[in-house]
Amino acid sequence: MELNRQTLEQRAVTAAIWGMPIVSVDAMRQAFFRDAKANYNDVVFWSEPSDWKNQTTTPNASARYVYFNFNTKGGPVVVEIPPAVDAGLFGTLLDAWQVPLADVGPEGEDQGKGGKYLLLPPDFRGDAQTDYIVIRPQTFNGYALFRAIPKSSSAADVSNAIALVKKMRLYPLVKADSPPEQHFVDMTGKLFDGIVRFDGSFYVSLAQMINEEPVLTQNRAMMGLLLPLGIEKGKEFKPDTTTQAVLAQSAREAHGWLMNGLLAYSTHHWPDSRWGVPAAPVAIETAFSFERTDYLDVDARGIGYFSFYAPPKKLGVATFYVGTFKDANGDLLRGEAGYRLRVPPKAPAQQFWALTLYDRETCRVYSRHAAPRHRFIRSEDAKEHRRFGGHLHRSEVTRGQRNELGADSARARLVSLFPLLRAGEAALREDMEAAGHREGHLIREGNNDTRRSANA
Repeated sequence: MELNRQTLEQRAVTAAIWGMPIVSVDAMRQAFFRDAKANYNDVVFWSEPSDWKNQTTTPNASARYVYFNFNTKGGPVVVEIPPAVDAGLFGTLLDAWQVPLADVGPEGEDQGKGGKYLLLPPDFRGDAQTDYIVIRPQTFNGYALFRAIPKSSSAADVSNAIALVKKMRLYPLVKADSPPEQHFVDMTGKLFDGIVRFDGSFYVSLAQMINEEPVLTQNRAMMGLLLPLGIEKGKEFKPDTTTQAVLAQSAREAHGWLMNGLLAYSTHHWPDSRWGVPAAPVAIETAFSFERTDYLDVDARGIGYFSFYAPPKKLGVATFYVGTFKDANGDLLRGEAGYRLRVPPKAPAQQFWALTLYDRETCRVYSRHAAPRHRFIRSEDAKEHRRFGGHLHRSEVTRGQRNELGADSARARLVSLFPLLRAGEAALREDMEAAGHREGHLIREGNNDTRRSANA
């Protein structure tokens, strides 16, 4: 019996790591349905920059997002993207395993001229119409995340960006001759909780998504490994009490493994810097499919989609990211500490740059109850400094009667954090280095100890 339990636990942990991307999609889809009260073919957007209520993994707190889920079970779906005029637009269409299908906007397939993207079901047979940008996902479900980027923060430019969003259309191909009125949902100031829970519900979601999607060739072996958990395509998931307890424990173990793996999950860009691109080399080299010639890198994919979502198909063309978990002294960043970051002047970003802090336990923006105190200082030598930190703890936001991080999260607890520095619209790596970003110190403050011994 003990051996059987150990085998079950091992299978369950592996299943959680393997299923991370598709369970994350379902978590966001549940938020789309529940929190936005949206339906397939509706468009959710944020008319103001996202705040802590946008509970997804590593969102940009200075971006105006556009999000929707789609499903092609009933037939092909059309996504109309308007020309990027008077505002910037960038984003990506992805399948249920979060494989990027196509980038949109000036750096995407439509090259900023706008266009009609046709999303085909995986079982589609026949020739697609030639007046569309044809996309062939491997799954029925999928989603999109776009950014509408005003030219400036002026009211007129912001209005132009929102007007661009409201020109988007999403409808079934069978209604192309007379598309229905588009329904938009503004989520500004409203909770959109798309964070995965690492408890028994993880496997409920996994079983549901497996039943909704075709089994891909690279997943056939995994389908067999799921059988002892009670997960089998075409069958209802009904684990007994003993299995439920094992699954709940295994979900917590998988969560710990993912958090630990995240600390080393980056691609070094500058050899002598603690900043790195927050994605494994395999992610970047395979356009986030994680498929090598001889294997699917399940571990790297699991850590990746624990920490982010909606990666672009072409990283570094329209967006570029660097992040770190350590300060200048090599110590892990801590929620109870204060830090100072020096950002050199003239950041090489055509549209925007942003610094955002995340909780390593969930990879979300800190909530209202855990927002870091921060201030912005321009020094005499024109270098910009961002100060942040101080007594951060886990969130106490509730969903009904249930705490969003589980039963024990109401206890104030100090957590580790990590920042991401983003640059929007063709911020080249060489440009960042030329501007001095490789020398950005992340200095822990307090007790008169500035710790300037290493680059952050």
